[in-house]
Amino acid sequence: MQPTAQALSRTYSDRVYPDPWEKVLDYRRVLAYAAEHPNAGRVRVGRALDLPDERVRGWLKDAVPDPVRAIDTAIDHGWLDPDPDGETAAALAELLAHVLAGGSIAAENYVPAVAPGGRVDISEIRCAFERVGVETRTRNEKTDGRATEIVPTDDGTVLGRCLVAMGAPAGMKTTLDRLPAVVWEVPRPVRRSFARIYVRHRGLNYEGKSTTRVQVDRPSSFIEEVREVLNDVLDEQISSADVGLTISADAARELGVE
Repeated sequence: MQPTAQALSRTYSDRVYPDPWEKVLDYRRVLAYAAEHPNAGRVRVGRALDLPDERVRGWLKDAVPDPVRAIDTAIDHGWLDPDPDGETAAALAELLAHVLAGGSIAAENYVPAVAPGGRVDISEIRCAFERVGVETRTRNEKTDGRATEIVPTDDGTVLGRCLVAMGAPAGMKTTLDRLPAVVWEVPRPVRRSFARIYVRHRGLNYEGKSTTRVQVDRPSSFIEEVREVLNDVLDEQISSADVGLTISADAARELGVE
């Protein structure tokens, strides 16, 4: 299940390596060769591995490529290759729901941010971040014209890149045409929690009506897949249109959305 080390590395760009994962592999090869041949200098290591001397020199002097550093951080948190049936996968999937429905991932630095709403308060969002092992802070709380957001205080860039590797978009979300595949890889109870979080962020209440309307600026294929997820986890079936979903009062109660 995503995120994997390969997918995380490929959220980076590199001027030399078209595939940043190859840079990770070369770096590991250099360290492994140097460990086996402690007296070898950069020239010998470079010739043995067919790599430029200057690149080898930096790595031998403890220059760590960004993708490698990110992989190490993600490993420390237990984010990579999560067991779909495990707690980490559930925590990542639920945070993914918060980001897709009520937040974003900055394209310039990959830091995720989630805004509270009518049904989702700040404490719930903080708990979602803390469940994956990061602390948070509140930003824009006193800034006019800006939404209050919860953002991680540590390792946020790596967490955001892991979420992108799972299928979240960096930057604008309006072109996202499918739900991330991981939504279908986790157990049904986790998928139900994903759906509940999504609807609690995006669901609109209408005065005098018990129904909830989920309306998002996404391609119809995305909206249809949200409907498929809801129908997978609910007995009450959901109807859809190109611009949104109508959730009956019975379905909302079944999902746990008030």
